Amino acid sequence: MKSTHHIFKNSFHELNISWLPGGHAQTIWPALFGSAPILLTRRERWELEDGDFVDADWLDATDPAAPVLVIFHGLEGSAQSHYARAMAAAAFTAGYAVCLPHFRGCSGEPNRLPRAYHSGDADEIERMLLKAQKFGAALYAVGVSLGGSALLNYLATRQTQAIVDAALAVCAPLDLAASGYAIGKGFARVYTRMFLKTLKLKAAEKLQRFPGIYDPKKMREARTLYDFDNLFTAPLHGFSNTEDYWHRASSKPKLKAIKTPTLILNTLNDPLVPKESLPTAAQVSAQVRLSTPSYGGHVGFATGKPPGRLSWLPQTMLDYFGRGDANG
Repeated sequence: MKSTHHIFKNSFHELNISWLPGGHAQTIWPALFGSAPILLTRRERWELEDGDFVDADWLDATDPAAPVLVIFHGLEGSAQSHYARAMAAAAFTAGYAVCLPHFRGCSGEPNRLPRAYHSGDADEIERMLLKAQKFGAALYAVGVSLGGSALLNYLATRQTQAIVDAALAVCAPLDLAASGYAIGKGFARVYTRMFLKTLKLKAAEKLQRFPGIYDPKKMREARTLYDFDNLFTAPLHGFSNTEDYWHRASSKPKLKAIKTPTLILNTLNDPLVPKESLPTAAQVSAQVRLSTPSYGGHVGFATGKPPGRLSWLPQTMLDYFGRGDANG
């Protein structure tokens, strides 16, 4: 890895997308119209000790010693999310083996247990990394949005025991309360409705298999992620309520504990992660670099002329980690 310092500068120029003004447009357009490659992956099912499973999609490298890149998706995302496909394709071309694990219930098949996944699940990140690692190969990890939050929690709680050589967190909500309240206001409520549509469907399916895990009337009335977390996420994952979950699962207070070289990338116009909630250099460890481009929205990062390319984030990732055999 390169030497560590607090401010990371991408080799690309600042994102130039004046034709796509504002954080909301820069979030929504790439997700709907971004031209990410189609991935021809191999699916692997990982059986877990608690009786559940997760599914991981692989792009296998021909070199058995190739570095492994693990990409953790965001809330209600998957291996098919635009950002995951863009980064996976670029890493595979650069010589990496790429693993795209799905959080429980996100691979197209309901998981077996009442629990699902959440922003602070360091244990789940560890389970997946242990499954993905290959003997003798370097291991790198990217976490996007919720996946970035969980990855940072893993790095901070495991410290020197973390098994990755370097990590990247993209648009992670570092202060869950700040992001939780931001997504419930103004135009951002569009994202709330989008997330709740699939979250409630999955919760309803679980209620059929596990009667009594939550109050169905209150779930029908839930209009915010605060409400959903209070009814479902918090109690099913060991938290007393939303406030307890958001407080204990926030990674920002733990960033000084990270011992792994880590890049934290957050845009300043992210409608889901208020810039006021981002850490300063004094709030992170010496192993953590911060990058705060002015534009890009929430995991948008379109660049170039309309309709825009999704090359900026993969390029930044490879600038940080290195390129295939060039890692070290």
